[in-house]
Order: sequence, then C-alpha cells, then structure tokens
Amino acid sequence: MTLQQLRYLIAVVEKGSMTEAAKTLFISQPSLSNAIKEVERNIGFRIFNRSRAGVTLTAKGMEFLGYARRVIQQMDVLESKYGDAQDAKQRFCVSTQHYTFTANAFVELVKERGREKYDLMFNETQTHQIIEDVRSRFSDLGVLYLSRANARVLSAEFARNDIEFHQLFVASPHVFLRRGHPLTASDHITLEDLRPYPKLGFVQGRYESASYAEDPFNDIESDRTIRVSDRAAIENLMIGLDGYTIATGILPNRLHGDDIVALPLDADERMHVGYIVNTGQTLSELASTYVDKLKHYGANTDTQRHPHDKP
Repeated sequence: MTLQQLRYLIAVVEKGSMTEAAKTLFISQPSLSNAIKEVERNIGFRIFNRSRAGVTLTAKGMEFLGYARRVIQQMDVLESKYGDAQDAKQRFCVSTQHYTFTANAFVELVKERGREKYDLMFNETQTHQIIEDVRSRFSDLGVLYLSRANARVLSAEFARNDIEFHQLFVASPHVFLRRGHPLTASDHITLEDLRPYPKLGFVQGRYESASYAEDPFNDIESDRTIRVSDRAAIENLMIGLDGYTIATGILPNRLHGDDIVALPLDADERMHVGYIVNTGQTLSELASTYVDKLKHYGANTDTQRHPHDKP
C-alpha cells in the first residue's frame, strides 16, 4: 500500500465516481480501478460499494478512509516542513453544529493562512454526523454543546466511539430574533413568551430528539415548529415569520449584518460548548489555531452570565 494509492482513495470519495477522480488525477479509469482493488486485496475488505450511479463507502471503508486522511495529512506536514514547501498543502476539516461563530473563526483561519496552499473543509451538519465524522477521522475535530438535556446520551456516545469532549466555554441560552420583533421590547424573555411564535430548529434526520437537537429546550412543546437544514434558511424565517431559535447568544456581526439580535432567555440551563476529538489525539497546527479562535469568541461574550446568576 502506497501514499499514492491513499491519495487515489481520497480523490474517489471527493469526486463520487471513478471516472471523475481519474480525470482529476490524470490517469486512466482502469488504472485507478486496479489501484483501488489492489488496496482492497491487501486489507481484506471492500472500501467501496460500486453501482451505475457511482461509488459509496462501506462502513469499514469509511473508517479506513479516516485513517488514510490522517496519514496523508501527516505526510503533508512533513513535506511542508522538510520537503518542497512550495508544493505542499495544509489540510484541515471541522464538522460543527450551526453556529455563526464557528464559521467566523474558520474565515479568520483561512485569512491567516491566505498566503499558503491549503485544502480546508467546513462542514455544518447534524449532531450525530459530527460524532461519526470525528470517529471515522474524516474531520480533525467536531464542535457541539452539552447541557442537562443531552449530556447523558451524548457522553455515552462519546465513550462508545472512543471520543473525548473538551470544553471551550459555558454560555447562557439566548433567543435569536429579528431586530424589531415584538419580544425585543421585553425586559426578559421566558419560554412561555415564545409559545405563540414559530419555533425554528435544525433537522437531525432519524436522530430527532432532545439529545441531538441544537436547542437545549427542544423537548418544550411549541404551537408551531419548523425544522430546516442551514443557517441561511433559519435567518430568513426569523425575519419573514417572526420565528425564533435558541442558541449560545454569540452573534458576531462582521459577516451577517445586524438583522438578527440575541436576547437572554430566562431559564435555568447552561450550554457547555466544546470540541470533540478521538481519545488521545494531538491537534494539528491548524486545528490548534482554530480552537484558539473559538475560545476567543467564548471569552469575548457576555453569555458567561446566566439570567439567574448574581452580578
């Protein structure tokens, strides 16, 4: 098994087909297919399921690919330090729940590395997928939160998948509303105040439950509920329907303007925001830089104080 073969595997996954990957790699499709089959013979199991629609990873293949990515990443680091630095790319992938501050931190990371060659991936996705991305080593790290509503279930998932959670900061839940929403005139907002308005949340697929939701009050009954898959949609619904969502309250202004505001929710709960990695994993240079930028957002917010805390 060679590094070149591992690079072939990654290209096939990224392109979704042997044909497109072969074009990108400037080799013939039969040569690529034979190289993949040779790897599969060496390791004793199939990496891909093949069909007319293309190729998909098997369960074992997904795990194998995660390790392959780590090997390539480490090789790229070696080449960058001791080889031809002009040809080396720095690689980094993060999977995260839908937070503006994680996107902003990623933008800052890219700007900081803007003069270097890089291959970066920012993946906003479902909670269960974040855990799977880290377990399979598809992502260097994942960003999510723990609260009383989900800590028991998610902590068990972390243990089962040999994953460890590192806390970044603790935030008080805030209500995200459009600027000018009727509730923005209130001194404080309660869960009962929110009941007449559409409750907005993120789709979790077959894991729709309080344990996987991005809202720590997902199990509170609401008269109207809408679930979407991305942050842009949720912001549009806040503005167009007077909807709301509940999150950390960290709302950087530089990327999205000032159409949305975050107000403290009068409820006894905390959101322990952190990142997950494989147990014992050492963060790469890019991952460490990204984590530092996330910590900066946590340190520069007033969400550290809970509505029931004393001044």
